[in-house]
Amino acid sequence: MSKIMSPIRKLIRALKNAFRGIKEAFIEQTFRILFAIALFVIFCLFYFPFESLERAVLVLVVALVLSLELVNSQIERILDILRPDYHDEVRKMKDISAGAVLIASIGAVVLAVIIILPYILELVERISFF
Repeated sequence: MSKIMSPIRKLIRALKNAFRGIKEAFIEQTFRILFAIALFVIFCLFYFPFESLERAVLVLVVALVLSLELVNSQIERILDILRPDYHDEVRKMKDISAGAVLIASIGAVVLAVIIILPYILELVERISFF
């Protein structure tokens, strides 16, 4: 067998590594919570008749928040390895990284309220008439 890996094998290896990384992220409680919220949004994508642009925005926001949480976890782990003892600068870096996730999450909540809430309220109104 050749030492040169085919592009397909490289892609498969890269995908396996990526999925292993996502699996590793499930150790983090915050990632599990964000993932559960993402599943709810995905359910809404299939349940409600969103416009194409609304769907695209929701998918993008879910991907952004989950990706930022993965990067945040990575930064925290790197810093824990490089500086296992407490250091104020490490804390500041971790806080900045967590702040990025918080800003994206707040934006996602605002978008969810703008996009999803009207559909939920309409559903509740239809149910309450019965």
